Amino acid sequence: MRIPGVICFFLGFGLAFASAPASRAQGALMLQDANSLAEVFSPVGHESVYFARICAASLTKLRRCAPDELGVVIARYRGIAGYDWLAVPLLPYLYSVADAAAAPARIDYPTVHKLRLQYHDAHLMGLGNVPEGGQFQRGWNQLVGAAYDRRIYAFRFETTPEQDDAFIARMNDAANRSHFNFLFRNCANFSATVLDFYFPGGDFRHRPVSDGGLVTPREVAYKLVRYARKHPELHLAVLEIPLIPGFHHRSRVGMTAAGSLIARGYVVPIGLLDPYAGGVIVADFLVWGRDPLPVKQAEVLTPWTMALLKSGIEIAGRSWDVAGPMRGSSADDRRHRGERDSF
Repeated sequence: MRIPGVICFFLGFGLAFASAPASRAQGALMLQDANSLAEVFSPVGHESVYFARICAASLTKLRRCAPDELGVVIARYRGIAGYDWLAVPLLPYLYSVADAAAAPARIDYPTVHKLRLQYHDAHLMGLGNVPEGGQFQRGWNQLVGAAYDRRIYAFRFETTPEQDDAFIARMNDAANRSHFNFLFRNCANFSATVLDFYFPGGDFRHRPVSDGGLVTPREVAYKLVRYARKHPELHLAVLEIPLIPGFHHRSRVGMTAAGSLIARGYVVPIGLLDPYAGGVIVADFLVWGRDPLPVKQAEVLTPWTMALLKSGIEIAGRSWDVAGPMRGSSADDRRHRGERDSF
């Protein structure tokens, strides 16, 4: 009797997961596309960090995960109950649901609003009187359903139990009060600080000669890729969490500050008003601001395969190493769906 291929896949996946060393776990830098009005005025995107061994005891406290939990996403936000960072379980953060089977394949505004509101009423009431948020106002909607707003690239790396325990202790003991500043204490600054904690000497926070000192999500991701090429023990891999179609039509990979000024044409009026300033922006982009990222061949995840982000298991011998070309990637699948990669 022939066993259907899909059953073979899940049997193999389960055996591989069960035989994986217990000490291995994953973290990921989650580079989130620019979308909507932000894509026009400030197309640098957003950034958060994910950990498979760390879970949320509450929105503001961390703990070790149980074996069946997928981990947590942590990020810095502006204007949410005065907190500097908040932690949300992986699936709700991406899809506003706790069960992958409940994540829709397509979405519309009423459904997005309903799913977010349901999760808010069940799990986010502790934030107090925080607005939901929308196009012109930040609110708790940033915490749930991120994949309805934008595509996300996960730059996955390995962590150790000792690193994760030390990180939990540090975050739980430190004051969690917001001093958000777009220039010097933004979401990318937070992610860079986390990576510096895990990988001392990586220097993820400092490049003062570029972008006027502004740290952008793309720059932090580029530094992680560059660091991983010198430290193969990180086993860095790039995976894509696609934008769920229907609510937003597209999103684009975030740019550096200099790159966004050039791509949106803002450098032209700046150059007319001050040729020196315009020249500095162009030079900044050419020397430091391109930050190439290996995202075109990223393996695509779905709500049902999100465990791959946690486990680090490779499928059918596919190579996801950022140091070289990937085999069996999903770039052809994206072209078949009519989607375009962007840098």
